[in-house]
Amino acid sequence: MQHKTILILLAMCLFMAGFAQTPILDTRKGMTIKGFETGKNKYLLARPNQLLTMTINGFSYSSSDVDIIQEPARYLVFFSDRILAEIFPDTSNAGFFKYDLIVRNIYQDTLILENIVPFGEEPDHVYITSTGPWDLARAKLFLPGHGPVGVILPDNAWEMGYGALDTKKGPSVAAIARRGEIKEGKKHRYETHLNPGGYVKYTIYFHYFDGEWQNGLRKMFQEALLFDLDTFDNALFEREDLKWVRNRYLIALQFAWDKDFYDWKTGEYTVEGFLEEGKKLFGGYDIYGLWPTWPRLGLDPRNQWDMFSGLSGGVEKIREISRKMQSEGTAFYICYNPWDESTRKESPYKGMARLIEATDANGVVLDCHGWSSGKYQRAADSIKAGVIMYSEGMAVVKDMPGIVSGRVHNAIYLSPPLNLNKLIKPDFAIFRVLEPKDIDLHREVAIAFFNGYGSELNFYAPGRPEETMRDFHFLEKTTRLLRENTGSFLQYDWTPLVPTLKDSVWVNSWPLGDKEIYTVLSMYPEGYEGPLFEVEPGRDRHLVSLWRHEELEPVAMGDTLCAPVLLEAYSRNDINTRREGSIECIALLPRLIEAGIEGNTLAISAKEGDDLRIWPGEPSCRNTHISLAPGTHELDILANFGDYQGKIVVQLFGMEELMDERVLYLQPGTPLLMAEEKTAWKKGPEPAGMALIPGGAITLNANNDDQFIPYPGSADTVSTLVAPFYLDIYPVTNEDYHKFVTQSGYMPADTTNYLRHWKKGMYPQDLARHPVVYVSPEDARAYARWAGKRLPTEAEWQFAAMGKDELTWPWGMEYDSTMCNHALGHTTLVDSFPQGGSPFGIMDLTGNVWQMTSDIYNNGSYYFNILKGGSFYKPTSSWWYVQGGPQPSRHQQMLLLVSPGLNRNSTVGFRCAKSAN
Repeated sequence: MQHKTILILLAMCLFMAGFAQTPILDTRKGMTIKGFETGKNKYLLARPNQLLTMTINGFSYSSSDVDIIQEPARYLVFFSDRILAEIFPDTSNAGFFKYDLIVRNIYQDTLILENIVPFGEEPDHVYITSTGPWDLARAKLFLPGHGPVGVILPDNAWEMGYGALDTKKGPSVAAIARRGEIKEGKKHRYETHLNPGGYVKYTIYFHYFDGEWQNGLRKMFQEALLFDLDTFDNALFEREDLKWVRNRYLIALQFAWDKDFYDWKTGEYTVEGFLEEGKKLFGGYDIYGLWPTWPRLGLDPRNQWDMFSGLSGGVEKIREISRKMQSEGTAFYICYNPWDESTRKESPYKGMARLIEATDANGVVLDCHGWSSGKYQRAADSIKAGVIMYSEGMAVVKDMPGIVSGRVHNAIYLSPPLNLNKLIKPDFAIFRVLEPKDIDLHREVAIAFFNGYGSELNFYAPGRPEETMRDFHFLEKTTRLLRENTGSFLQYDWTPLVPTLKDSVWVNSWPLGDKEIYTVLSMYPEGYEGPLFEVEPGRDRHLVSLWRHEELEPVAMGDTLCAPVLLEAYSRNDINTRREGSIECIALLPRLIEAGIEGNTLAISAKEGDDLRIWPGEPSCRNTHISLAPGTHELDILANFGDYQGKIVVQLFGMEELMDERVLYLQPGTPLLMAEEKTAWKKGPEPAGMALIPGGAITLNANNDDQFIPYPGSADTVSTLVAPFYLDIYPVTNEDYHKFVTQSGYMPADTTNYLRHWKKGMYPQDLARHPVVYVSPEDARAYARWAGKRLPTEAEWQFAAMGKDELTWPWGMEYDSTMCNHALGHTTLVDSFPQGGSPFGIMDLTGNVWQMTSDIYNNGSYYFNILKGGSFYKPTSSWWYVQGGPQPSRHQQMLLLVSPGLNRNSTVGFRCAKSAN
């Protein structure tokens, strides 16, 4: 089989160590390559081949059709009157040869350079380049006689070109082009834009390999590390305490305000129910990550680590939740937002360490990072062993020594079928990001499984469509197979794209001793049934479909045996959508189980392993099995399975990995021998301290530019009628609220952060007429009920602020910093800016504190309250923060409702309304 040629490859590497592989060039007409020589050995190609091709402003140019000037240390190559290239041979590196290629723009206009492909884009050899319409992932692998296969490359190598050629009687040679220095130009994902006089440097590396074409990819990606690193520091990957993440395949990430984590309405944690559902759907989540920061972070000065403390019960409760998860097999992750630099100052390393210790976390989700650092890992290691850094994107080769786990980001909406990052470092734990709100997850789950890695269910975006459940069942099946065969998916000698008999049906091979797993991915909508790829079962191995749980008979095709495959068809309407694709999983397994049905008896025998599992039907979270120790067993079918008749699956496990599977079938009908609010308010005369808002028509187009969690309302003009009402002239002050507390005896059940700025039940005297803060919506409603009032609706607040002329700001159409608290960094007296009142005489509407309205929304995932007016606090170091400072009257800001402690902020207050008689 293909992976066996690695031994030959290694032997060749030893033989050639210390010898540069020098191309034999012919420059009599253009520049072509005739072969290679190493020491005294010379290997000629079947025919001369171009050294490279490139695309300039959409036109393809070949080195075989250029003007060449050969100088002692370089070649001058004129690709056109616009492009001059200098090629510098470099034989200083033992074991490989390289050319430095400097491409210069000698034209008077900007040139677009792309697709530098060693050996050119020819149908008779393997090559990689970008092609097709622009896309984040448009690189493709071209194979002779087959259609192109989309590939995922490292994020610093999307422009990379690759090619491989065979010699007549020797090894093959692979070459890779990597972009380097650029001057007077700009790098793009796939292109280099060169200004007049500018240049870009590429390096083209050549390496021998033997055997199948996939060994050329191994040579460049796995052994040469794309020439990003001279050596790979494998210390993190060798640490026993960090290896646990390699056999985890399903992550759940949640916001802290998700109703499936904490229900604001009931004031109770609900995460236990969420995890129980995960057990029923997927056999449980391997990892759970909690995110209580963005997009709430920046509403007040609390930093990202403080947000955990504000959750109900504080970090002590989160630690309790974390430890319960871990006791049931689910690791617990916290999050880190490196852009948080404007809130309360704290060393990120100390903050991370402090929170890991407080929550007993097993890992950290790194926001905005495709890498980690030794400082992060050391901060975690100072607290406990085995803490994983989990990056937002896939680490590039040069960063891989510093992190062992990362994502295939969902910015790539449709993943290419083959992820070549998996070839670089098979034991790097990869997870494909999936958002359940997208409904269709099928294609991305299939591709993740095809490439031997797991999935992250990212629940941040609201929405839990019922239709997603169909793909959850699909995900359960792929996750189960990954978990049961994890050792295979970590092997360095796995082979991508073994030869198949059908184009657009791809197979990856994952060998592990006598066991070999084949993942199959079809992008052929008509489906496929028949022999597909070569196998060598021999006498001691048999063929099983682990996807359909059927034993298979190899099909003779001439002198070879092929695995038969059944792949489901799908609608052509699903092409290029997340519904396309079908998969299969075939296994060559050692014969370790003997099993058969005789009358009422199921006879089973196994001498190895540590667990025999017998399933009436297919293995699934929705099914139950009988577990037995290895040995010889006879089971009465009626006594153990009742009236069930059909497929019976017998599996043998050792250390939780599948060792063998037998599938029996009890034909149906076989005779078996039976043995003997709304808040109420008080109406009355015109209340003191309030102004009558006469009501009228208002065009509502309240909006907020941050729509990750969609806001209510519309940016379009919507007319609504506001009935007459009274509104407090000023926000409720500390003095007002103290009178309420004193007279009513009010005390919330959860006092976390309640009136945090007060001391011993009393506000600081200099804050008497400042707006009260550190109150939750429940606290504000309690005050309003006591006062015989209520909170205003968003429409009422906005009408009172804008007036009938619909002013942008309470005082007019243009912003004036003298009219309000202009992001001063602290609250001010509610009557400090009398000139800033609205047309109805309502004061302090803008800039002092955010003001709660009565509008609370439920989007199916989260509850949130609408705030208006902006506040004194305005973080500036990142656009990810809540937009602070004074805000126009139409601006909406949601207060995502979690526990009272997190809902109480130093920047949020309220004023009251009352319906007019």
